[in-house]
Amino acid sequence: MATKKKAAKKSGAKKATKKKTTVKKAAKKKAAPKKKRTPNAAFMKPVQPDEALSAIVGSTPLPRTEVTKKLWAYIRKNNLQDPKSRRMINGDEKLTKVFGGKKQVSMFEMTKLVSKHMK
Repeated sequence: MATKKKAAKKSGAKKATKKKTTVKKAAKKKAAPKKKRTPNAAFMKPVQPDEALSAIVGSTPLPRTEVTKKLWAYIRKNNLQDPKSRRMINGDEKLTKVFGGKKQVSMFEMTKLVSKHMK
């Protein structure tokens, strides 16, 4: 009989802990309301691309986000991403000018080089 009582106490204790954890999870969800993300004004400020970059994205002032979108559209349209290592961008005539004479750069290096061509 003693073993049955112990088993009953153990199973009762497990059920109680399960209930407590579900209550804690529900409390955490209510405590963290989501806030709407506000865009950073610095990214939305129009920048003027120089001659080399304007051959790719256009000569009108654009926000940095739009410059990046147009640059990636150009890369995809002309199939300039390296097929073996997708992180690398192969430069054609126009992009080589933007890349400072380099034939191939990484995605991360590309953003650094492109920012030099915006005023």
